[in-house]
Amino acid sequence: MTHHRILRRTAAATAAALAAGVLAPLAFTAAPAEAATPAVACTSARAGLAAKLKTDITAALKGRKSTVAVGLYDRSTKTTCTLRGDTTYDSASVVKATVLATLLWDNKKHNRYLTARETSLATAMITKSDNNATSTLWKQLGATKVKGFLKAAGMTRTVPGSGTYWGLTQITVRDEQKLLALLTAKNSVLSDSSRAYELGLMHKVISSQRWGTPAGAPAGATVQVKNGWLQRSTHGWRVHSIGAFTGKGHDYTITVLTQDNRTMTDGVNTIQAVARAIHKDLNAKAALRATVEPPATPHEVAPAVPNA
Repeated sequence: MTHHRILRRTAAATAAALAAGVLAPLAFTAAPAEAATPAVACTSARAGLAAKLKTDITAALKGRKSTVAVGLYDRSTKTTCTLRGDTTYDSASVVKATVLATLLWDNKKHNRYLTARETSLATAMITKSDNNATSTLWKQLGATKVKGFLKAAGMTRTVPGSGTYWGLTQITVRDEQKLLALLTAKNSVLSDSSRAYELGLMHKVISSQRWGTPAGAPAGATVQVKNGWLQRSTHGWRVHSIGAFTGKGHDYTITVLTQDNRTMTDGVNTIQAVARAIHKDLNAKAALRATVEPPATPHEVAPAVPNA
């Protein structure tokens, strides 16, 4: 068979195959598309609010390099927003809110009050994000009590860090929102006095650590916040913020967890962009707070955290 006849037969076979659709899939499998980015999902009892929040949170995240998880719940309008609700993140110091809740839950079980020593440690742990105080309480409670609280709270996807590595506790947006829900409404897990005590400390966090979810909050709201930040050799900076906003008609909670940040400031800026969008949409007619500037350098790192 001559060279020209072979070429003609090959061309004819190729044309027939294309006509039959046999080779068409090759055009799609040669360069597979990247997995779609998860979308923000919102629901609300207030007409139009869910769509507005979805649009504005999505816009706030556009072009950002961080891997971000978001949770919102507003009791007054029965509004919920979620993005990557069950994705796990290293907790950094956000876990300190869970440590205090565990201590208060355990005291309620044994019908006792905090000692002067525990009060001092709890205050330093929450208001200044003191690592030594946290390590002391973490050791005192032990894994069994921490896991006991998590079970009682329904925080089923939270996994305590092993040994002394409380900063490597694995947390999710959905579970952090469960914790904030317990702190902001009557329940059988935490007593009213316990809830008021923890929220009181979160309200008194020092000014240099009041960035994150409070950015853009309405001036009339009572702001309760706990932040965390930690750099590791994989996924860059983890920067997180959980906040509860109550009083004067406000009753909502926000969690924003981030990783893959090049710098701590990148993470703070991402969280604050999301927070401003949420506060604006929930409080369309309220005066907004001035932007809270993040500290120039981090003041906390989980102790003895191994690189991974």
